[in-house]
Amino acid sequence: MRRKKFLKIIGFGTLGMGIAPLAFAKNTYKKTNEAICKLTWDTLCGKIGEIYKTDAFVYVHPKNRIPNVFIYGDSISIAYSSTVMKLLREKANVYRLFKNGGSSDQFIPNMEKLQESMFQPGLEEGWKFNWDVIHFNVGLHDLKYLKGKHLSKKGGKQVASIKTYKENLEGICQYLKTKFPKAKLIFATTTPVPENAKGRFKGDSIKYNKAALEVLVNHPDIIINDLYTFTKPHREAWEQAPGNVHYKAIGFNKQGEEVARIIDEVL
Repeated sequence: MRRKKFLKIIGFGTLGMGIAPLAFAKNTYKKTNEAICKLTWDTLCGKIGEIYKTDAFVYVHPKNRIPNVFIYGDSISIAYSSTVMKLLREKANVYRLFKNGGSSDQFIPNMEKLQESMFQPGLEEGWKFNWDVIHFNVGLHDLKYLKGKHLSKKGGKQVASIKTYKENLEGICQYLKTKFPKAKLIFATTTPVPENAKGRFKGDSIKYNKAALEVLVNHPDIIINDLYTFTKPHREAWEQAPGNVHYKAIGFNKQGEEVARIIDEVL
């Protein structure tokens, strides 16, 4: 239902109740608008919040007059997003992608799906703001090896070669600058791959980070958040288990604090 028509109908209904029609209608419309956005968001996310056991996918309705920050990334970013949200709660509306961002070839389709699902005019009563800051990362899913749908270094095929990764990352940079020209962009380097990681080789994150920096040298306005260097000295202490690319709560909280610090500086 269009906003003007909705307000008109509600307004007539409130006259007999002694309530200021316009004020009542605006408040009711605002609540209805938020409910539509929340339902759409929850449908978009599905059960991923239950899978990852995090509140990073809890619906965030935009507050006016504070910046809008977006986080794009894989499971590493899923784990630290809730910390970023908590630390920046009073300074910005912080959102993350509705899923695991995956490899670099999925970046633009995922962003387009978010735009079409949550923003006007795709969602008629949806969001209508622009991103002020976008913190993004791709790499950990590009360098992995898959045999069918399963991680496997033996007989597996790498998702994206360094050449393909660089081409995709350049496309991502061009896309973000074209689609969100006023947004400040922050690229996070890929965190370390440990020895004996399933489906990944130790040292590949170094190679892919080097490739990413070769792309980003042509985009000096994009800020680098070197999460690889930040994480590496603590990797063994933070890792969930030997060979696991993921971290315990202390590691993800520390990463979240670092991401929040850099975003706050940009804000």
